[in-house]
Amino acid sequence: MDLIENRTFAELMPGETASLVRTLTHKDIELFAVMSGDVNPAHVDEAFAKSDVFHKIVAHGMWTGSLFSTLLGTQLPGPGTIYVNQSLNFRRPVGLGDTLTVSITVKEKKDGSRVVLCCEATNQKGEVVIDGVAEVIAPTEKVSRPRVALSDVTLLEKGRRYQRLIEMTRGLAPIRTAVVHPVDDASLIGAVEAARANLIVPILIGPEAKIRSAAAKAKIDLSAYQIVPTEHSDAAAAQAVAMARSGEVEALMKGSLHTDELLHAVVDEEHGLRTARRISHVFALDVPLYPRPLFITDAAINVYPTLDDKRDIVQNAIDLVHALGIPRPNVAILSAVETVSPKIRSTLDAAALCKMAERGQITGGVLDGPLAFDNAISEEAARTKGIVSPVAGKADILVVPDLEAGNMLAKQLEYLADAQIAGIVLGARVPIMLTSRADKTLARLGSSAIALLLARRSKNKMP
Repeated sequence: MDLIENRTFAELMPGETASLVRTLTHKDIELFAVMSGDVNPAHVDEAFAKSDVFHKIVAHGMWTGSLFSTLLGTQLPGPGTIYVNQSLNFRRPVGLGDTLTVSITVKEKKDGSRVVLCCEATNQKGEVVIDGVAEVIAPTEKVSRPRVALSDVTLLEKGRRYQRLIEMTRGLAPIRTAVVHPVDDASLIGAVEAARANLIVPILIGPEAKIRSAAAKAKIDLSAYQIVPTEHSDAAAAQAVAMARSGEVEALMKGSLHTDELLHAVVDEEHGLRTARRISHVFALDVPLYPRPLFITDAAINVYPTLDDKRDIVQNAIDLVHALGIPRPNVAILSAVETVSPKIRSTLDAAALCKMAERGQITGGVLDGPLAFDNAISEEAARTKGIVSPVAGKADILVVPDLEAGNMLAKQLEYLADAQIAGIVLGARVPIMLTSRADKTLARLGSSAIALLLARRSKNKMP
């Protein structure tokens, strides 16, 4: 049994020493930031990782000083030690990737059970980076007990995958985007933030007086942005679609109007943006506890899709994730059970979709289904149920039976699992960003980044 045992004041002898070896990682910095409440970007942002300022911040007590505390409290003298004083000299900077050997040595014993110890830390080159002394009150009673196994600490960085999508757009020209009826501060701020991130060039379409009123409320300067005035939201949707048909804009972004109102103009048979594909919607989710990006379709447009509809829904989603850098996504066709049953239509559709993929009617992904949600996203659940599948537990795309199931699933992940959600409409001539009043800033930027990557990929594929 691994024991933790102290050295009492009576047992300690000058010259006794203890040491440990640690390598500084970015997770160490993040954890200290969470514990201390110090989330100054200069302390925790990787952009500062190679700067002298960052190195000095780390060396001056954020991490290195705590290693001496670890030694004093767990090894020498160990449990029962009371810290009295410490004086450290920081000789060299310590940065990410540096490996420190930290040592303490008993220097002298004093009255009142006080002990003075020499402290030293050297880096992987053998250079002294810290030295000094510490004074403690050593324990007088012996302690010997099993060492407590500490739980792993996982730091969940919300929105990190959206940040990566935004990074993927670096070097790409922003897309000219018709922002439809941005007459409230939320939709207007979202468009402006995406413009500032160099993701879109917004064309604001709607009643000009209302747009300017929203800008005044949000304290936004609109001088850099084009406004195309229309009388009302219906006219704004029609104008945006017309501009997309003519090539004046490369994408649409929903503002303060109902989704049905915008899509009515999009699906108009004579003047809309239809293609040979069924129009569908994909939620792109960043779920902190899930190890990969997750996409749910269709949770916003097709209420009760037919098998033909689902074929296009699946293909639209596969094409999307290709544009986002996933070359062969795992596609889980969801149902309530894993077996095909004539009593549950979604299981029949799942089986048919998988066969369609085998026959080349759906391409670019690995399909399996029917799969219950737990088996689609948890390898452990799949193993427990004896499911052998290349998709189970590793799904990238979740294809839901209908809009109700998809919408509830996405919202549950958002509000119960801290997921960030971005939305995009596919199958039209241009990408359509469906933003919501409740969307966070990063989700809006994520939608814009997805639309930009999708638009540029489609353009590059054109002859």
